[in-house]
Parts: sequence; structure tokens; C-alpha cells
Amino acid sequence: MNLETEIQNAVEVLRKGGTILYPTDTVLGIGCDATNEKAVELIFQIKKREKEKSLIVLVNDTRMLHKYVKEVPAIALDLIQETETPLTIIYDEGINLAKNVLGDDGSIAIRIPKDEFCNKLIYKFGKPIVSTSANLSGENAPQNFKVVNIEILSYSDYVVNWRLDDDSHAKASSIIKVKNNGEIKIIRK
Repeated sequence: MNLETEIQNAVEVLRKGGTILYPTDTVLGIGCDATNEKAVELIFQIKKREKEKSLIVLVNDTRMLHKYVKEVPAIALDLIQETETPLTIIYDEGINLAKNVLGDDGSIAIRIPKDEFCNKLIYKFGKPIVSTSANLSGENAPQNFKVVNIEILSYSDYVVNWRLDDDSHAKASSIIKVKNNGEIKIIRK
């Protein structure tokens, strides 16, 4: 399969409210349309994850980021520009997203991946995509496709056949919270 075919197949599943198992800029992820509450609910069910634990969302650029965050602090834009490694930022208030993808306080964790596949997928889909590690809640994130739990595979509507053997990105992103007042808190290094 080639890159464009895989992107097209994944987009078709996302548009129908389905879930995909796909390579990200970090670990293998399970994703769906981050604006579709029913699709997000499927992710929680597949992972057997508590609903109190929020999910990470991927957007492809700062223009898209502004559509889904009420206020993007200037320091967050600087951090996005300067960071070399995957960085997820928790913003105070998400907008235009499925309610169940937001934290209890309305916050939202978003990353702009520096990854060709993810960026092309999000661009082609035209909306943000949920990105949570392809494991059952409480298990370790899979380092590559060979170790993905069979349960995760069986419930994914589409498995993207791109970089399945690649484990070079297999490290979770750093997570920081950036308050609207510019205050920064490190959540995960």
C-alpha cells in the first residue's frame, strides 16, 4: 500500500464515525473524529478507559489549533515553534470538539505532529483526530505493531498499513499545561 491510498482509506473510515489504528509521531495510536461524540465513545470502550481520563487530539497546524481552542496563549505558539520533540499542550478551553474529548474542566490536550503521515491525514480529513495509545487502559503503550493487543486490533475499524514495523517514534510525547495567563505546568517529561 502507498501513503496516499492509506490516507484515503483512513479518511473514509473517520468520516463514517469509525476508529483507526495508525502510526503517529509518537507511539501507535487509536484515533477517530475528535468532533464526533459517538466515535470518541468508541475509543473509550475499545481501550476500557475511564471517561474521567481525557484524550489527546491532533491538529495539523496552528490555524487549525485556533479553531478548536478558545484562547491560545502566545507562549504556547512559541513552544510549538521551538520544540524538536513531540509536545502535547493542555489548553484551558477547547471549542468545537466532542464534549467527551474534553477534560471535566473543559480543557483540551492538543499536539501538532511533525510527521508526514499524520499531517497529511489530518489535512485530508479536515478535522482534528483523537490520538491515544493503542493499548488497553493500564497496559504499556505498544512499541510497534507486533505487540498491539489483539483486542485493540479486533475493535479497530481500520488498521493503517503504513510504518507498521517502525518503532523509531515509540516514545510518548511530553505534556505541559499552558494556562491562558501564560503559566506553565509540566505534566509529563
